[in-house]
Amino acid sequence: MSVTLEKSSLQEGKPQLVTVDGTSVCVVRTQGEIFAIADTCSHSDASLSEGDVTGYKIECWLHGAEFDLRDGQALTPPAVQAVQTFTVKDNGDTVEIG
Repeated sequence: MSVTLEKSSLQEGKPQLVTVDGTSVCVVRTQGEIFAIADTCSHSDASLSEGDVTGYKIECWLHGAEFDLRDGQALTPPAVQAVQTFTVKDNGDTVEIG
């Protein structure tokens, strides 16, 4: 299952929360690309879509752990475990997350 979003609804550097088949997903447009990762921080039960984006990194608002938007890898403590990534398919004016 997947979710389709209008590209125009995604603001540069501003995470957006969507639900894909019952799973919370954080979608981010940055550096001219669109990425989708699991919304829940692997360190604690915090929403990554409420975090700050810098380049290809998103910072969890609760404890400051950073994750790479490209592959979900944990970049800084206290997180040590990666978060899941989701496929982003560019369809012109829309993107399909799933």
